[in-house]
Amino acid sequence: MLNSWGLNRSLGGAISTILLVSVLSSGAVLATLDQLQDATDARARSSQTIRALGDFRAAMLNQETGLRGYLLTGHPSSLEPYRAGRPALDDAIGRLQSLISNDTETSRLLSDAIAAARAWQTKIGETAVSSASDPTTKPEAIRIEADGTGKQFFDTLRQKLATIEGVEEQNRLKQNELLRQAQRNASLALWIGTLLTLLICLAIGIAINRLIVQPLVNVMGFVERIGSGDLTGRIERTGQSEIGRLGSTLNGMADGLADLARTNRVATADLNAAAAEIRASAQQQAASVEEQFAAVQETAATVDEITRSGAQVSKRAIEVIATAEATANTARAGLRAAGDTATAMEAIREQGEAVAGNIVALSEKTQAIGEIIVTVNDISERTHLLALNAAIEAAAAGEQGLAFTVVASEMKLLADQAKAATVQVRGILGEIQRGINASVMLTEEAVKRAAAGKARTASTVRTIEEMAARVEESMQTFQQIVASTNQQQLGIEQVMGALQNIRQASQQTAAGIREVETASANLTELAQGLVTLAERYRV
Repeated sequence: MLNSWGLNRSLGGAISTILLVSVLSSGAVLATLDQLQDATDARARSSQTIRALGDFRAAMLNQETGLRGYLLTGHPSSLEPYRAGRPALDDAIGRLQSLISNDTETSRLLSDAIAAARAWQTKIGETAVSSASDPTTKPEAIRIEADGTGKQFFDTLRQKLATIEGVEEQNRLKQNELLRQAQRNASLALWIGTLLTLLICLAIGIAINRLIVQPLVNVMGFVERIGSGDLTGRIERTGQSEIGRLGSTLNGMADGLADLARTNRVATADLNAAAAEIRASAQQQAASVEEQFAAVQETAATVDEITRSGAQVSKRAIEVIATAEATANTARAGLRAAGDTATAMEAIREQGEAVAGNIVALSEKTQAIGEIIVTVNDISERTHLLALNAAIEAAAAGEQGLAFTVVASEMKLLADQAKAATVQVRGILGEIQRGINASVMLTEEAVKRAAAGKARTASTVRTIEEMAARVEESMQTFQQIVASTNQQQLGIEQVMGALQNIRQASQQTAAGIREVETASANLTELAQGLVTLAERYRV
C-alpha cells in the first residue's frame, strides 16, 4: 500500500505530521509562557505596590518629623522635610491607585489610608504650621500636635497600609507559586513536544529509507552499469511510485540504447571510410594551393620592394623640392634684405654728410662765440681799470667819497669774476672745437664706409639673384622627376593590388581547404570515437 503512494504524498504526510506536532507543542509552550508572563507581571505589580506603600509611610513620617522640628526650633528651614514630603506623598498615592485599582477591598483600604493622611495634613499639619508662624498662637500649635489627634490619624494610616501590605505579600507568595508551576508546565510541554518530534522524525526516517533510499540505491546501481557500457541488465519494478515509474523508464532507455549501439556500429564503419577518402583529397588540394600561394608571395614581395623603393625616391625628391623651395624663399628673403641694406647704407651716407655739414656750422658758431668772449674780456679789463680810478678818486675826496669807494670795489670784483668766467668759457670752447674736429673726421670715415658697404651690397644682390635662378631651375627639374615617379608608383600600386587580390584568394582557398581537411580529420576522429563508443556497449 505504501509503495503505491507517490513521493509527494509520502513526504507531504511526513512534513504535515511534523508540522502538526510542532504547532501543538508550540501552542502548549506559548500557553504556559502566557501563564508565566501573567504570574511574573502580577508578582512585579505586588512588589511595586509594597514599595509604593513604603514610600507612602516615608512621606508621612517626613512630614511629621519636619512639623515637629519646626515647632521645636521655630526655624523655617526645619519645615523642609515637611514640604518635601507633600509631593512625595502625592506621587506614592498616584502609583498605589494605578496599581490596585482592580481590587475592591484593597482599594477601600487605600481610600481610608489616603483619607487619614489628608485629614492629618489639613487638621494637624497645615493648622500647626499656620499657628506656629505667629508667636502668640505658637502654644496652640504645639497643643494641636501633642493632644493625640495626629497619633490617631497615623495609627489608622499604619493599620490600613499594613493590611494592604499583608494582602499584597500574600498575592506575591501566591504569584511565586503560580510562577514556579508555570515554569514546570513550560518545561514539561517543551520536553514532551521535543520527544514527540524526535520519535516522529525517527519513524519518518525509517519509512524514507525503505520507500525512497533503497529503491534509489538500486536505480543508481543500474545507471552506473549503463554508464560503464553494460546494456544487458534490467531493473525490477518497485510499485507505482515515482521511483517505480523511473525504473520502467530506465528499462525502456536501456532497450533504446542497445538498438542505437547496434545501428551505430554499422554506420560508424561506413563514416570512417568516407572520412578517410575526403581527408586524402583535401591534402592533395592543400599541397597544390600552397605551391601557388608561395609563388604569389614571392611576386608580391618583389613588387612590394619596388613600391617601397619608388616611394623612397618620391619621398626624397619631394624633400629636395621642399629644400629647394625653402632655399628659393631664403634667397628671395636675402635679396630683399640686401636691397634693404643698400637703401640703409645710402641713407646712412646721406645722414653722415648732413651731420658733417651741421658739425662745420657748429664749428663756425664756436669761433663766433670765441670772438664774443674776447670782447667780454676787454670789457672786464676796462671795468677793472675804471674801478681802480674810481677808488683813487674816492680816496682823494675823503669822507665824501666813502660811498663811491664801495661802488668802485664792487665794480672791481665784478670785473674780476667776468674775466675768470671768460677764461673758463675759452677752455670749454677749446675742448668743444677739438671734439667737433674729431667728429668731422669720424663722420667722413663713416660716409666712406657706407659707400663701400653699398658697393658690396650691390655685389651680394647680384650673387643672390643668380643663386635664386639656379634654385628655381633645380626645383622644376625635381618636380618633373616626382611627377614621373608618381606615375610609376600608381602603376606599381595597381600591380600590387592585383597581387594582393590573388594572394587573398589563395589564402581563402588554402583556408577553405585546411578547414575541409580539419573537418575531415575531425570526422575521422569522430567516426573512430563512435566506433570505440559502440564497442563499449554490450548488447
